[in-house]
Amino acid sequence: MPFFMKAVAILVGSMSIALGINIFLIPNKVLDGGIIGLGLIISYLLNTNAGFTIMVLSIPIFALAWFKYRSYFFNSLHGMLLSSFFIDLFHNVNQVPIKFSPILSSFTGGVFIGFGIGLKLRFETSTGGTDLLAQYFSEFVKINVGIIILIMDVLVICLGGLFVSTETFFLSAITISSGGITTSLCTWNFKSNDY
Repeated sequence: MPFFMKAVAILVGSMSIALGINIFLIPNKVLDGGIIGLGLIISYLLNTNAGFTIMVLSIPIFALAWFKYRSYFFNSLHGMLLSSFFIDLFHNVNQVPIKFSPILSSFTGGVFIGFGIGLKLRFETSTGGTDLLAQYFSEFVKINVGIIILIMDVLVICLGGLFVSTETFFLSAITISSGGITTSLCTWNFKSNDY
């Protein structure tokens, strides 16, 4: 049963991430943080498939994981591959006639992505990416992993602000904020005796 639940979490989480990116972020050229954000920047600038680009950018990180964090490699590889697959599979979903304001799209896209990532983390899997790099760097700089992830996300959206547009920077800040809060809520440990 735990294997089945984990498989469902990976599937639903990957689809949620892909829908958040395709319906809400791509039409407004908004970014998420980390490797997904870098993949979206390259996709916007070079007109490449976002999922494939994210997968290619993840190769060096997964190579590091293979040598330094083998369990992370196995727990995250399928999450990254499925997320990338669904991002490209759902690419044409962003052609739906329903249009949202850029601010609402940025917020809602962050919620979808945060839910997908949070669901995966709850079942001890992830999409890989900068989480691993943050863990690796935290061993050397002795800074909390969450702070390092936040710094990386801010650097990514700053790049987006430089290479895509200033509006991209501000909308992306909304996305990573709503995504971070949603991920935190999804991974929150509720205990029956807390009430």
